[in-house]
Amino acid sequence: MVISTIADGLTRSVEQVTSALTDPFSTPRVRLGVTGLSRAGKTVFITSLVANLLDRGRMPQLLAAANGGIRSAYLQPQPDDTVPRFEFEKHLAALSSTTPSWPDSTRAVSQLRLSLKVQPTGIMGAVSGPRTVHLDIVDYPGEWLLDLALLEKSYAQWSEETLARGVPRGEHKAFETLVKSTDSSAKLQEPVAQELADTFTQYLQDARQAGFYDCTPGRFLLPGEMAGSPVLTFAPLPAPSGTAPRKSLYREMERRFEAYKSRVVKPFFQDHFSRIDRQVVLVDALGAIHKGPQAVEDMRGAMADILGAFKPGRNAFLTQLFRGRRVEKILFAATKADHLHHSQHPRLTAIMEALASDARRRADFAGAQTAAMSIASLRATVEETLDHKGRTLDCVRGTLLDTGKQAAFYPGELPEDPAHLLGPAREGAEAWLDEDYQIMSFAPARMTLKPGEGPPHIRLDKAAEFLIGDRLR
Repeated sequence: MVISTIADGLTRSVEQVTSALTDPFSTPRVRLGVTGLSRAGKTVFITSLVANLLDRGRMPQLLAAANGGIRSAYLQPQPDDTVPRFEFEKHLAALSSTTPSWPDSTRAVSQLRLSLKVQPTGIMGAVSGPRTVHLDIVDYPGEWLLDLALLEKSYAQWSEETLARGVPRGEHKAFETLVKSTDSSAKLQEPVAQELADTFTQYLQDARQAGFYDCTPGRFLLPGEMAGSPVLTFAPLPAPSGTAPRKSLYREMERRFEAYKSRVVKPFFQDHFSRIDRQVVLVDALGAIHKGPQAVEDMRGAMADILGAFKPGRNAFLTQLFRGRRVEKILFAATKADHLHHSQHPRLTAIMEALASDARRRADFAGAQTAAMSIASLRATVEETLDHKGRTLDCVRGTLLDTGKQAAFYPGELPEDPAHLLGPAREGAEAWLDEDYQIMSFAPARMTLKPGEGPPHIRLDKAAEFLIGDRLR
């Protein structure tokens, strides 16, 4: 036993030394994290990005694709054997079939490795041959990323903030009523804890459906194999007037909240988040605008929390986690730009830039390069100009998801100045005063691709250039 332990220790030491010596000469790797707020289209983004890197005919704004620097691209087995593989082929088949459909949304972490054979540019490129760059794409739910903010909060702080935030929301009423009838200082009864957790989970689900983004803890929405476990059986409660007795409901909820942070949140960030080099955060900004000022304000706060997740320093755990590493680039991308005529794309981009800029200030974030843009990972519409009651309208036309019929759609005109949206949102307005921003759900369009072409998109090549272009030169 002792000899075996010593041998194991020597083996690990040799492996560490070998790794230290060989890493500088290993194949370059970019680890790209892809996450997004609810219904932002992460699965479609990854599927279309990979398909367009394999067949680069629609990628002129990716410099290495335009100048021939990328010689070839191919999928390889992913490096992490314990992480599920992103089902690229299945999702691409769903999008490109004769009756195309949107793939299932992200419910857990998955990964895919795409290897690119690249001819370097510059002086060294003239004398060296092609090199291989691995692009490891890590897909994970945005709800989990927002959990990082919990690490800096006590159960009492989280409970107070969560209960106060829910008061003006109709979705919160059932849980609020249950909390008021619950004695948090009473002895723990598991059925009471379960009812509180179930009702709180229903509130989070309803709030997300209504367009709110601050729906944490994220695993309550996507529990996976943890469904029903004690680590997900807690809920916010007001602090009792005195010290909560041992074995009381409040003390047990507090213990489970701390267990959630230590056994669920921290391992996720240690295993996945801490190794990310580049990050894209997808946002359904049009969906939030359609739902009103409160949804926009909530999205703004969520973006600030997300940016805060990339800033180690205040939390000792994060300082240790990020030691020697830093996320180099973060892209905020407003998806579904194909729901707007191209004439409105600059306005959508300006709104995203304003949201990202404000989030940056609120999070006191510095270090990584950030950008905002509007994209469509898969173009589902064509543009059309119509005359309506003597007025010319720039519309989009596509196949409606619910009926399967073709329809032209005018969503309303976004303001030139983002402050016309962000101002009322900050001030707590309940509705837009002078506009009714509409949104339509379109099915994916049937694709007819020429050899060497990936799926049609809007500015996916520009997003790729920002995220990984510098690593392909």
